Amino acid sequence: ERSFPAGATLDDLDLDLIKRLWSDRSPEDVLRRYRLIEGRNGHSIPNLAALLLLGKDPMRWHPRCGVDFVRWNGTERRYGAELNVDKRFRIEAPLATLIEEVRNAIRPFIRERQQLHDLFFTERLEYPTFVWQEAIVNAVAHRSYAIQGASTEVWMFDERIEIRSPGLPPEPITIDALNQRKPLHLSRNPLLVHVLTDLGYMRELGEGIPRMFNEMEQQGFYPPRFESVGGMNFEVVLRNQPVYGRETMEWLRRFDAHDLSGDQKRLLAYAHAHSNRFTSREYQKLSGLDLYGASNSIKDLIRKSIVHALEKGGRIYEVPDAPQMEVGMPDEMEQLLPLLQAKASISNEDIRGALGVSRASATRVANELVRTDWLERQGTGRWTRYRRIDAHS
Repeated sequence: ERSFPAGATLDDLDLDLIKRLWSDRSPEDVLRRYRLIEGRNGHSIPNLAALLLLGKDPMRWHPRCGVDFVRWNGTERRYGAELNVDKRFRIEAPLATLIEEVRNAIRPFIRERQQLHDLFFTERLEYPTFVWQEAIVNAVAHRSYAIQGASTEVWMFDERIEIRSPGLPPEPITIDALNQRKPLHLSRNPLLVHVLTDLGYMRELGEGIPRMFNEMEQQGFYPPRFESVGGMNFEVVLRNQPVYGRETMEWLRRFDAHDLSGDQKRLLAYAHAHSNRFTSREYQKLSGLDLYGASNSIKDLIRKSIVHALEKGGRIYEVPDAPQMEVGMPDEMEQLLPLLQAKASISNEDIRGALGVSRASATRVANELVRTDWLERQGTGRWTRYRRIDAHS
């Protein structure tokens, strides 16, 4: 990024773009502030970072500095007569605007899935927004621009996204350390990162990777996976399949107040499926922690009164019955109470009016309230009505 391509001049930079992004400064002030130009023989010469970030034609200086996107049908890449490419495109732009263009282009391919939550079917994206966008930002900002024959690539399959960038992480950062979610901070391209940080695309404090793990785990997904591809490229894999089933997720919610790590949640889910017991060795195998790390994590659970050893000095542990979550009246039921107190029974139309929802949503709310014994259904078809069950009066 600090090299000076032969023949490059200030005329190769998009001064209008600079003015648009930094309206309070002159273009030359911006370029000098970020060390993107250098004075030589009485002329200001841009370096490669300037040409990639703000050039009129960045591809002239690096033929593969854009992002390639491929949407594959299925879970594997196929070739020849079985080629399963559903969509393919390439995004080329100065890096100062490339990330936003990539986000906008890929966002329509991030599907929404319905989930029942508080009696309503809500839409949840199949990948947390911060996670897939952070992975793309890092791929663009930290790739090796010394490798000119390869692009940053985003491959989307039915159950995962692979975001691949040329070049392995710079030393001393290792893939193992990244998979251990350590808050590492080292920029291969500090000039690029400085500009992209000031433009709001990234932060330089090293919290991006840990937050990716937290976002995935809070929504019940597998954590990101960092890998080496062919010993030359770096890849982030995001899976959209939940780690736990719905019943297990509901059970784990009982421990929300304890601020547990992803490994600790996986341990509790494992114990829940195995008679609420586990061993230290099983935890090590499950989490990839060494004996010392597993021991400290288990001690933390003991301090929080979540687990206890079955015998003093033993390494078999038990998860006692988890605290029950308090189940109060659903919000929708509270909104319907005035109607139910004024009428002996209510209709789908009454529910729609009280909650401001569609007919289909009103039906789902009513069905859930019936299933959870808040309402009783009377009649069928268009004459269906609902009354409050006396047990909740």
